[in-house]
Amino acid sequence: MASDTAKAFQCETDFLAAVDANFEAAKGTDFRGTIWQRARYDETDRLRALMASSRIYDRELLKSLPANRRVALHGFERRWLFGKRRTGVAIASVLSPLNHYLSSSAGTAPAIGLSELIDHVNRLVGDAKVPHIIGVCSPSGFTEEARRARLDIANTAVVLVEPDGFGGWRTMGTSDAIDPRLLKIFDPEGANQKVERVRRLIDDRSADLLTGGLSASSVARAVNLPEEVVRQGFEKVAETDPELKVAKKDGEFLLFRGAPMQPQEKRSMNVIDRIRQLFSGEGDEAAKINLLAERRAALAQRRDRIYEDIGKLEQKEADLLAQGKAATSSVPRRRLAAQVAQLRKDIARQNTTAAMLNQQLNIISTDIHNLTLIQQGQMARLPDTTELTDHAVEAEELLESLKADAELVGSLEMGMETALAGADELAILKEFEGDRGEVRVAEAAPLQASPARTPPAKADVRAPVAPRMDEPKSATPTPSRRPADPEPT
Repeated sequence: MASDTAKAFQCETDFLAAVDANFEAAKGTDFRGTIWQRARYDETDRLRALMASSRIYDRELLKSLPANRRVALHGFERRWLFGKRRTGVAIASVLSPLNHYLSSSAGTAPAIGLSELIDHVNRLVGDAKVPHIIGVCSPSGFTEEARRARLDIANTAVVLVEPDGFGGWRTMGTSDAIDPRLLKIFDPEGANQKVERVRRLIDDRSADLLTGGLSASSVARAVNLPEEVVRQGFEKVAETDPELKVAKKDGEFLLFRGAPMQPQEKRSMNVIDRIRQLFSGEGDEAAKINLLAERRAALAQRRDRIYEDIGKLEQKEADLLAQGKAATSSVPRRRLAAQVAQLRKDIARQNTTAAMLNQQLNIISTDIHNLTLIQQGQMARLPDTTELTDHAVEAEELLESLKADAELVGSLEMGMETALAGADELAILKEFEGDRGEVRVAEAAPLQASPARTPPAKADVRAPVAPRMDEPKSATPTPSRRPADPEPT
């Protein structure tokens, strides 16, 4: 319920914002007049009264509910000196079932019926002598009766606007005499937004471009837009991606992935070389890839149509089987059995055709893959072994020369430091050292006043060793040595 209310409020806001901008652009062109007055209305008071009757007192909820807002643009022309004459009124109005959004019961908001629509339009029309163009937007949609109705109101044209369920809007007139330019004024979705919707669908179905392509008719059914708008979307997308191509095949516009353009310019060829290229089977791989990709896209669309036909035949077969099981007489059962047998034969033939198309697509895809590899190898233009060896030797020599230059520059910088130091700078440096020396002496003075006691030397307690016979005796005894450990046997 909350999401339904939020969608209705967002729909009301988007519709009025877009149509208000269209009104501004239509002044003096689609709308006649030189003096303009803009007025805004809503049903907030009625909504507040409904909330009070339901014992709902929530200001934040009131701000988030649709209030059936509308914008009116009044046009005037100068008449005589100070007078003015009305030339027309354009109204963009929103019609929502306010009672539903205040009820506690969950469910989808009901569509606007024909009687509600007529009452709403009659309330909006003021002076019947002044031309009125009224656009009524229903966030919950209109009933089929309201869509097909022809409102014959004097001097008034009515345009119905509702969400189409595909992220866009459905705009329709209640009379065949309405100018198509007026329908565009009340269409909240601009041309750029429609093309952007086509672009998003192409991004979502980008996998189809790898195995086949996209047709304008299938995309138009998916996004509920005219094929002309879809074709413009194809061209916009193809301009941003050099691999995407647009072609017309059997009256159908196709978008498929071809070969990227060569970065370098093609060299000029004379007539003899061109004829030789045509008959030798060698030449521009990009052109061959584009031609094969176009064929693959056309075959893929034909295969998809066959699959759709098979689905329809299978559905019909299921219906006939259900009728045969429900029949009680043998005569209709025989007739239905013959129809089912014929349908199964047709399904088998269609499956055979689809299998053949799949084999053809596989062959073309393999050839495209091989040509793509050849084109990529030619575009890379890798160097040969001789060039690689020469470049490696040159790089090694350059690195050795750079290393020698770096060592030379380092030695020169060390010598320049001493050479550039002047006599004044050296004297200042000595003053810095002198200050540091005085600080060190001042810090060491307290320490010299109380000298630290040094512990007495420990006496050697090891037993003396008798001197060797071959050594001369001396007055001063030599320190004793510990005999070495015997070597293991």
